[in-house]
Amino acid sequence: MTDTTSAAVYGFPPREVIETPRGAIQTAPTVPGAEPLEELADASLDAFVALAPAGAVERRYVLAQMLRALKPGGRLTVAAPKDRGGLRLKKELEAFGCKIGEDARRHHRICITLRPEAPTGLTEALAEGAPRRIDGEGLWTQPGVFSWDRLDTGTALLMSALPAFSGAGADLGCGIGVLAHQVLASPKVTKLALIDIDRRALDAARRNVGDDRVSFSHADVRLGLPELSGLDFVVSNPPFHEGGGEDKALGQAFIRGAAALLKKGGALWLVANRHLPYEAVLGEHFTRVRPVIDQNGFKVFEAVK
Repeated sequence: MTDTTSAAVYGFPPREVIETPRGAIQTAPTVPGAEPLEELADASLDAFVALAPAGAVERRYVLAQMLRALKPGGRLTVAAPKDRGGLRLKKELEAFGCKIGEDARRHHRICITLRPEAPTGLTEALAEGAPRRIDGEGLWTQPGVFSWDRLDTGTALLMSALPAFSGAGADLGCGIGVLAHQVLASPKVTKLALIDIDRRALDAARRNVGDDRVSFSHADVRLGLPELSGLDFVVSNPPFHEGGGEDKALGQAFIRGAAALLKKGGALWLVANRHLPYEAVLGEHFTRVRPVIDQNGFKVFEAVK
């Protein structure tokens, strides 16, 4: 494939599984700075390569968006681990009217197709995976966002423990903004930075949290947040999965990131699954660590810098 061919990529397909065209536009919502998939012009691309999401509704939405953006006859190459949607890829693409060539490599299924002149079912798949309100009248959300259709147990437990904050703070991994509502209920809070690596979550948070004290940042906490410093508090329900597997280093990076943002005497309020080994890294970066709650498989900490 030449550099002049218009191509896009969704996520980071393993090089040993499929090849990404040189110069391909990144479109995954979990890559800060990526081009939004939804903003690609209809029938504008010659090729699309993707590592498909694991969730069925999210995956069909992404497949439909890619087919929408491809020119008729444009080449779509999609891979997914066999146990994370790969076994369903062929049937899902066939439902859009595609003729599929299928391969398997390194525990992935790979589907290759040329975009039909008139794909079927795109409108329905796009509607099913689009932003929506929980139960029709609750907070805005979207399939694919963490705990997109319900309040997860860890967040609920953290909410039950939070004090009334004051000063400037941040929510690392803010999701759709659930914690922000409780934090901002205190009139003594002057600023709250909402930070998430998932653009869809941040877009939902913008719709859910209408407050002049709030700022939004599409960023990877692990890479640092130089625009923030000297905070009075940080709240977080950090992720601990990446690429389909558990990664304890994610939460540990959030703890180190929170410590870097806080002023001396500032506090981190954190919730985590009980089995995750966060105590040591909390002890390394904070002068006082207090277990607040331990129940329902989760633990809540207050850590003071």
